[in-house]
Amino acid sequence: MQASAPLSIARTLRYLVESAGFFALMGLFEALGIDRASALGGFMGRHVFYRLPPARTARANLKAAFPEKSHDEIESIVRAVCENLGRVVAEYAHLDELTIRPGGRIEVVGVENIEAAKATGKGVMFISGHFANWETMPVTAERLGLEGAIVYRPPNNPAVDRYVSRMRAKGGPKEQISKGAKGTRRIFTLLRRGKCILMLVDQKTWEGVPAPFFGREAMTTPAPASLALKLGAILLPASAERLGGAHFRVRIYPPVAFAATGNSERDVLDLTAKINATIEAMVRERPSQWLWTHHRWITKRDLAKMKHYARGGSDVRVERDGSSLT
Repeated sequence: MQASAPLSIARTLRYLVESAGFFALMGLFEALGIDRASALGGFMGRHVFYRLPPARTARANLKAAFPEKSHDEIESIVRAVCENLGRVVAEYAHLDELTIRPGGRIEVVGVENIEAAKATGKGVMFISGHFANWETMPVTAERLGLEGAIVYRPPNNPAVDRYVSRMRAKGGPKEQISKGAKGTRRIFTLLRRGKCILMLVDQKTWEGVPAPFFGREAMTTPAPASLALKLGAILLPASAERLGGAHFRVRIYPPVAFAATGNSERDVLDLTAKINATIEAMVRERPSQWLWTHHRWITKRDLAKMKHYARGGSDVRVERDGSSLT
């Protein structure tokens, strides 16, 4: 994998300014304690994030996904999504306090599904999406004995990336794999050893395949399907629910069942569609706790970029070997 290009002076200065604001905010959240920090983050979400462009994206996505919902219902969900996002940001300063021990902040449903997966001795792919505080799911997997690594997309700002990775490692898997060919090789190695890989599979990815999601095609990573079919790894879905404040319920579902036909390309597409259907069902249960602010679906602008790339353009960055997994 090629080394990243050195940052320009302008970008370096921008990252320094971003970092200063970010660490000042994290310092405040840390000083407040988890409950007051989460409450302040929720207040900021309802009154600040709600007025920013990502809320417009959430509004448009919700209208397309739930055409039967009224304007007031959509607005209520958008505000709740923004509140949850604010709480998640604040809770990064306290990830080590999100525990599943008695009296902890995470309750777990479906432990038997983890135990059954472990008993097979096969590799396990713990798949989910951006629900509630999504960092509770790797914590749960780690504490219940699913040893392995998390696959993640690093923030653009290197200082923020280091902070988030450090906080995540306090409660979840210590090994964190970013996308790329090197990461792909490591994932193969861990799954072959019967370890666990934790992935959020609900974001648009240019290296993906089009698969239905809320009735529209969404570019989706084929990695979980491909790895499950090649290695016999178990696909174990999970979701998280905010119960109130900084308290959560993590639910582990039975493995995704799929009968391969032997047509590898078709099997990957069909299994990816089934994974999307699983995530969609989770979202429909509690739409206010999913990250609707993401540009999940293919847009006209995306199609133009894809056509440009097909003609040899360079404004869409895609790993030609399919190694990017996020």
